[in-house]
Amino acid sequence: MALDSTTDPRRGLGTLLRALAEGSADLVRGEARLARLEIGTAVSAAGRGTAFVALGGVLLLLGMLAGITGVILLVGDQWLPRDLYWLAALIVALIAGGIAAWLALRGRHALSPSALAPHETVATLKEDKEWLKQRLT
Repeated sequence: MALDSTTDPRRGLGTLLRALAEGSADLVRGEARLARLEIGTAVSAAGRGTAFVALGGVLLLLGMLAGITGVILLVGDQWLPRDLYWLAALIVALIAGGIAAWLALRGRHALSPSALAPHETVATLKEDKEWLKQRLT
């Protein structure tokens, strides 16, 4: 009578190793499949999120342009004599340019290497170096 190697409690070492290898391979394949599905879902969500942000940015830009146009029309019609819309557009452009230059300089300063350096970490490392130097001497 032949013994079934899958149900026999006295299976040999070779049979156990083969079962372990097959089970491990199935597990790895399943995990890889799950990872592909999760990454695909994350990538599609990131794509949708990026599209929404881009669309929101375009609509914000269009709204700002409409608002600036309204300010130009208001200044040219109400505050300047003889409907000088070109002068109103120049005034609004100069103000917007000044604000943009101020923001650019502020951003440039915030991104300078001295502003981005980890000052506290460098100070702590110097203290640690001094402490270590004292301990070794």
